[in-house]
Amino acid sequence: MTEQSVPEARTRDADADAVDEAAPRTTAPADGISRRRLLGTAGATGLVLGAAGAAAGYAAAPAEATPLTSLGSGQVMFHGKHQPGITTPTQARGHLVAFDLTAGAGRKEAAALLRRWSGTARRLMVGEAAASGDTDVARDAGPSSLTVTFGFGHSFFGRTGLEKQRPVSLDPLPDFSSDHLDKNRSNGDLWVQIGADDALVAFHALRALQKDAGSAVRVRWQMNGFNRSPGATAHPMTVRNLMGQVDGTRNPKPSESDFDQRIWVPESGSQDPSWMANGSYAVVRRIRMLLDDWEELSAKEQEDVIGRRKADGAPLTGGGETTEMELEKTDKAGNLVVPLNAHARITRPDQNGGAAMLRRPFSFHDGIDTDGVPDAGLLFVCWQADPLRGFVPVQRKLDRGDALSAFIRHEASGLFAVPGGATGDGYVGQPLLEG
Repeated sequence: MTEQSVPEARTRDADADAVDEAAPRTTAPADGISRRRLLGTAGATGLVLGAAGAAAGYAAAPAEATPLTSLGSGQVMFHGKHQPGITTPTQARGHLVAFDLTAGAGRKEAAALLRRWSGTARRLMVGEAAASGDTDVARDAGPSSLTVTFGFGHSFFGRTGLEKQRPVSLDPLPDFSSDHLDKNRSNGDLWVQIGADDALVAFHALRALQKDAGSAVRVRWQMNGFNRSPGATAHPMTVRNLMGQVDGTRNPKPSESDFDQRIWVPESGSQDPSWMANGSYAVVRRIRMLLDDWEELSAKEQEDVIGRRKADGAPLTGGGETTEMELEKTDKAGNLVVPLNAHARITRPDQNGGAAMLRRPFSFHDGIDTDGVPDAGLLFVCWQADPLRGFVPVQRKLDRGDALSAFIRHEASGLFAVPGGATGDGYVGQPLLEG
């Protein structure tokens, strides 16, 4: 998982890895300020309208207005070599949604839909209104680091007559012993990931894309997630999950020499079709956390399950969060300091033939049942160039003896091929749908 941050009045591209600390929140923008504008930093005295400033029902900004804070002005580019929302720093709010093509809809309708969706995503990600019928939900906000990411499921290719273009890497995931999967909340023809640092901005994007869908697709499932807000901590740090654990310490980093080969499909020399060049594969899992059982454990017992200190994420063998774990270190009684079934030991790449994936999840909470049990946990999203070498071997090993398995339940699953980014005036998936 990438560290959370907020950019201070600068543009973040889709491959951004740098993080900054958030500036304090300033007074909210005055009523009537258009989202279609160039975004100033806190303390500036005026705003310049974008080219379409007062169109689509958005009022023009007054001559002088309170500018957006750095949180609202954070912007990620839609077009690029890779799609946004993969290496983009973790956002505070997320929506995951899968669609199925309706009867009679095929390749032509899918191409038109991806063209509409890409156009809407491009506008919303720079703080503009949707092309038509905008709901005004986010009219007072800036882009707030909004990202929209699109992917294709295994079933998409059969329904569009593109079976010969289906990647081998998209073969269905194997069954795991820990699975308790709801088929109605798994898989799908098309997948969309939305992330933003403002909840209304994220919802606005979700609603706009749903309206764009028209009659070509129907929603198969939709899930809502969240993370800590950027700037909520004294300094940028790895996020915590709902078990209170620092989560994502050993994530691959774009600065590492082997990052590209682990995460991105290469432009040549791959078993994947050419339309997947510069893309990646997303494994999506809804993982229920059995929080009542977990919270009955002492802090020491929780740390033994994970293999890391709860306070700072450091390995039980000592040091800081990024200190290498000493797997053979024993205590005075001769017992391993990090238990053999500790989650952090089992998931280490050097314990899994080098298997690695970029974890970028959201937490979720979908209410409390009549017995007072929270329906809460992790919307696990991980990225890799090849899921059969990334996610699958690690999950198989976890299946065989992860101490954390007693406190979680895998309830939904999906695997999606996420092509490279759109270029120029193109749309995501264009090489597949028009190739």
